[in-house]
Amino acid sequence: MNSPLPFLAISMGLLSSFHCLGMCGPIALALPIHGQSQRRQLLGLFSYNFGRALLYACLGALTGTLASALSWIGIFRYLSITAGILMVAYVLWSTRFQASLPTPAPIQKLLSILKKAMGSMLQRKNPMAWFLLGSLNGLVPCGLVYLALMSSMATGGPLEGATFMLLFGIGTMPMMLAVGFFKGLIGPSLRTRMRRLVPVMLTIAGIWLIARGVLIQYPASKNVTLPICHSPATTLEEK
Repeated sequence: MNSPLPFLAISMGLLSSFHCLGMCGPIALALPIHGQSQRRQLLGLFSYNFGRALLYACLGALTGTLASALSWIGIFRYLSITAGILMVAYVLWSTRFQASLPTPAPIQKLLSILKKAMGSMLQRKNPMAWFLLGSLNGLVPCGLVYLALMSSMATGGPLEGATFMLLFGIGTMPMMLAVGFFKGLIGPSLRTRMRRLVPVMLTIAGIWLIARGVLIQYPASKNVTLPICHSPATTLEEK
C-alpha cells in the first residue's frame, strides 16, 4: 500500500467515528455489558468493534478486487478520478446527495431483516454474539463507509483494499470504545467540533483519488514473445 494511504485510512476512521456516535454509539451503549467487570466490558466492546472492522476489511477486499480488474483493463484511472470527484461533490452538496438517493424497497426489506438479526444478537450475552452484532452493523448503510470504500479502490488490489478498510475500522475504535467506558466525557460540543473536520478529510481523500488517477502510469508496451506449436517462438512488437 502506498505510504499516504494508511494514514488516510486511520484519519478517515478517527474523524468518521464522531459521526458514528450518532448511529453506532447507541448500539455500543445497548450491549449487555454494563454493570459487569471491567474485563468483561472491555471484551464486549472489543468483540463488537472488531466484528465491525473485520466486515469493513471484507468489503475492502471486494472493492480492491474490482479496482485490480479495472486496472488490468486500463480504466482504473477513470474510476479513481470519478470516485474523487464524487467525494468532493458529496462534501459540497451532501444534503442534495442524500435527498437524491432514496433507499430502494428491496434494500429496505433487507435492512428490516438486518435490524431484527441485530436485535437478536443484543439479547445474547457472549462475545461471539457481540462480534456478529458488530459484523451485521458493518452492513448498515453509511455514507462515510461508502466514501472510505471509494478511497480503498485507490490501493489497486484486494489485500491492499482489505488493509485500508481494516485500518479505517481501527480508526473508529478509540471513540467507540470511549463511548462505552466514558460516555459522560464526550459531550455534544466536542462531537460538533470534531465533525467539522470530516469534510476536510473527505476533501483531501477526494483530491488524492483525482491526483492518483491523473498521475497513474501504465506499463509501457514491450515486445511480446508468443510460442507457436512446432515452430520457433515468434516475436510481436506492439506499435
